[in-house]
Amino acid sequence: MIVFDLECINGHSFEGWFEDSDTFLQQQENGQISCPVCNTTFVEQKLSPVAVKTSSHSLVEDRTRAHRTAMVELTEKITDFVEKNFENVGADFTKEALKMHYGTTEKRNIRGSTTAEEDRILDKEGIPVIKLPLPIKSEEDLN
Repeated sequence: MIVFDLECINGHSFEGWFEDSDTFLQQQENGQISCPVCNTTFVEQKLSPVAVKTSSHSLVEDRTRAHRTAMVELTEKITDFVEKNFENVGADFTKEALKMHYGTTEKRNIRGSTTAEEDRILDKEGIPVIKLPLPIKSEEDLN
């Protein structure tokens, strides 16, 4: 019997008991593991402070590496899409979003930055905003 610390996509942590790591992987692939809080089946194994090394290479390591690679690829696709389809208004994001919300300027896709106070203003005004941690391009990438 093996115990894994697990976490769902919504950040809920819990533990699961399995016959072995292969059983965990099989149940995970079949969607048989669900979060006891929100019932999502998007569950991953968390790093545990206690680990037993049984071999130099494992299926869990392969799975973790594959998930990281997929996340990097997805992040790059999202970044490319946002950069190509959203006008960068920089620190004027809140001002531009408010103008569009109240109809003083034409609606369009914009991106930029906000402060915590500006986030509260946008929320209070009912303006939906999605925060994405996009990488900052170096000066030579901008030319």
